[in-house]
Amino acid sequence: MRPDITPLPDLLHGRPLTGPVRTERPVYRDILPPCNAACPAGEDIQGWLAHVEAGRYEEAWRTLVANNPFPAIHGRVCYHPCESSCNRAELDSAVSIHAVERFLGDLALEQGWQFQPPGFQSGKRVLVVGAGPSGLSAAYHLAMRGHDVEVHDAAGLPGGMMRYGIPAYRLPREVLTGEVDRIFSLGVRLVSGHRVNDLEGEMRDGGFEAVFVAVGAHLSKRVDIPARDAGRILDAVTFLKSVAEGDPPVIGRRVAVYGGGNTAMDAARTARRLGADEALIVYRRTRAQMPAHEEEAADAEREGVTINWLKTISAFDAPELTVEAMELDDRGYPRPTGRMEQLAADTVILALGQETESGFLRGVPGVEFSSDGTVQVSSSMMTGHPGIFAGGDAVPAERTVTVGVGHGKKAARNIDAWLAGSVAAGSEKPQIASMDILHLWYFGDTKRRVQAELAPEERISDFSEVLAGLSASEAVYESQRCLSCGNCFECDGCLGACPEDAVIKLGVGRRYRFDYDRCTGCKACFEQCPVHAIEMVFEEG
Repeated sequence: MRPDITPLPDLLHGRPLTGPVRTERPVYRDILPPCNAACPAGEDIQGWLAHVEAGRYEEAWRTLVANNPFPAIHGRVCYHPCESSCNRAELDSAVSIHAVERFLGDLALEQGWQFQPPGFQSGKRVLVVGAGPSGLSAAYHLAMRGHDVEVHDAAGLPGGMMRYGIPAYRLPREVLTGEVDRIFSLGVRLVSGHRVNDLEGEMRDGGFEAVFVAVGAHLSKRVDIPARDAGRILDAVTFLKSVAEGDPPVIGRRVAVYGGGNTAMDAARTARRLGADEALIVYRRTRAQMPAHEEEAADAEREGVTINWLKTISAFDAPELTVEAMELDDRGYPRPTGRMEQLAADTVILALGQETESGFLRGVPGVEFSSDGTVQVSSSMMTGHPGIFAGGDAVPAERTVTVGVGHGKKAARNIDAWLAGSVAAGSEKPQIASMDILHLWYFGDTKRRVQAELAPEERISDFSEVLAGLSASEAVYESQRCLSCGNCFECDGCLGACPEDAVIKLGVGRRYRFDYDRCTGCKACFEQCPVHAIEMVFEEG
């Protein structure tokens, strides 16, 4: 301190105040964890993990379902991009977020926890077309905003591809039903077995002021395969739907699935459970190029499914299947080689992708389509026709349950604003707490908890669930592995590091504050904070 400056006395400690000499001051500021940023459903993952760690299970569940009404479903079928982005993976292994989410979802079903309906009604009616993940998500979020919601769906039971496309060994039907029914307990009405053909007419007759179109991609893409017995060629969507409805087709002892996506893996694994001695997948590209998630392909192989890479089907004359070997050109595209091979197959199942059932929108003024039949929407998810919004498989996007649920939430927010004559507030691009800004002195190596699973030979005997859930103690342990990236978790590091006693602890759950009359801006707290919940900002003036 300059000798010509006389500091004011500090009556409490008898020391001079030091604050005025600093050029920067520390501030507590939460920034976005990478898991939250990567979640298509927009979950506050770090927030509900913190509640689980503290044993506040119902509070954790309510924090989770504020964004996603299907934790028990997502804990089973989501491909957890949150874990791919988890900073912990660079330290030892990612937090098993999906397993903790499943724990909360299952506990909520067991305990009978229900959504808390809003205490008001808007008087606005909204139609949702499609009772799949995106439509049901929109219905939930719209109902929670006080709107009167009605869902129209062509199927007999709600759930969409969650019910008719995802096999029971991945998603038990009692879990699906439990989480779906909770939405209807909010007062959302379901009209099932009803295919919408005249959208404008339905809106007019029902007095709906807005609509969210969330029809699924249930139309299978076809390919012409020279075959003597066409009845032995099935499409994967119809095949999986018939199995889900309890009316599986006769497929024989040897089944070939044509395609390399997750649906192909599900079809082959389902065939094994229906008694096929041999199930093989034919895919024209390499394993690295397959659209299926690696864990799906690995599970299929563990269950005895053979995957033929760089092969394409040329002809089918049961029980003989002719395939042609492919090779990659300089650009990585497969091209035929002329080399043929004979394989055995009684049935061929086509899993070459699905198209959206959007034909009923063709006559709606202003609605425009992409070349693949999906609907074009604005950043607010509204089509070119005012009041008609679309999402999920109906629009160009990755076709997963989680993406669909995220679309439903986003659409509900924008529909709510549109009904009020306003525009939903946008958000600035947040700073993400990447690994390079953390100071991980606080955390040691801990081993990720692994979910128990059925042995491969047990799996193929029926449709029992393959993966088990976590116990309460395992869920708490896994939550404790969270690094709380970018968010203060009250480790007291700043409190212990400050040489000026400028950090004031406010009590459990209330975090801290800075006494800027004492703070010198030395950065000790900033450098000590393991999760970058403190930032240094320049003094103004």
